[in-house]
Amino acid sequence: MMYYAGMDVSLEETSICIVDETGRIVKEMRAISEPPALVTALEEFGLPMERIGLEACSLAAWLHDGLRSAGLAAVCIETRQANAAMKTMPNKTDRNDARALAQIMRTGWFRQVHVKSRQCRLWRSLLVARRTVMNEMRSIENVVRAILREGGIKLGTPSRADFVGKVRDIMAGEQLLIALVEPLLAVLATMLDEFARLTKQVLDVAKNEMACRQLMSVPGVGPITALAFRATIDRPDRFRRSRDVGAHLGLTPSRYQSGETDIQGKISRCGDEIARTALYEAAHSLLTRSKKWSSLRAWGMGIAKRRGMARARVAVARKLAVILHWMWCDGSEFRFGKQIDLAAA
Repeated sequence: MMYYAGMDVSLEETSICIVDETGRIVKEMRAISEPPALVTALEEFGLPMERIGLEACSLAAWLHDGLRSAGLAAVCIETRQANAAMKTMPNKTDRNDARALAQIMRTGWFRQVHVKSRQCRLWRSLLVARRTVMNEMRSIENVVRAILREGGIKLGTPSRADFVGKVRDIMAGEQLLIALVEPLLAVLATMLDEFARLTKQVLDVAKNEMACRQLMSVPGVGPITALAFRATIDRPDRFRRSRDVGAHLGLTPSRYQSGETDIQGKISRCGDEIARTALYEAAHSLLTRSKKWSSLRAWGMGIAKRRGMARARVAVARKLAVILHWMWCDGSEFRFGKQIDLAAA
């Protein structure tokens, strides 16, 4: 007899349901949401577990690693698919969610989520921390600009490093404005220092990581884009084809088809937002700032002429995802291609 377990994880406690191969509930219990407590709860009954399902959440990777290290067949499943099964329950409770997950494990109707390595999760956390500080700095800068405009002062477009100094110079003699803005400038100065520290950590990681150095040979791809791609993909061999990476990062069009209706919409925007945004910015840099000719840039500029720069950025970002994955798997450098003289052709 084979047994299957479903776990509905919350911050403090986890609901567990164990069913047999016929779908009959064998045991239900609750345990603290920590790997040792969950392992003890599952091993207490001595039942051979075929699969143990967890819905993807903030604690899922930590618990998954702990259960796997204890020799248990833990599986992290896709959230949207799990929610579709849970909606069949008349009442949403932790107990019913655990029951639904256990039945999903028994029937095999699930899509397994790749749990990234701890190092990749830490790298992504570093990128999230850096982006959070940058966004908060931008918000404070906008507040300062709004306060200055109330006094008829137009700041212009100073760089982020010069922002605090220029504001202090332009407010000379405006005591009322100084009293309002100076606390914000002090916060900005501190955040700028911490932002520089986080950026240096990203640069150090990219410098020491061989895969990142290889990916940075692509024009437009810098340390942040390379590290975001490296942390998101984790293992390139988990994709059967390089072109699947574009869909994984949400850079392919969504589609709705029903009967005679067949609509192709905008990009799906599923997957990792940080990696998708980094690739979009890299595509913009390649199209607008890169000076060296490449077949990729020529292809992107051709799309820009026909359909506009916005669509060209998305198309080049998707192409970059495919190229970066192929380079990573192949161990090769970026190929600029042979420039063709159209006038002589």
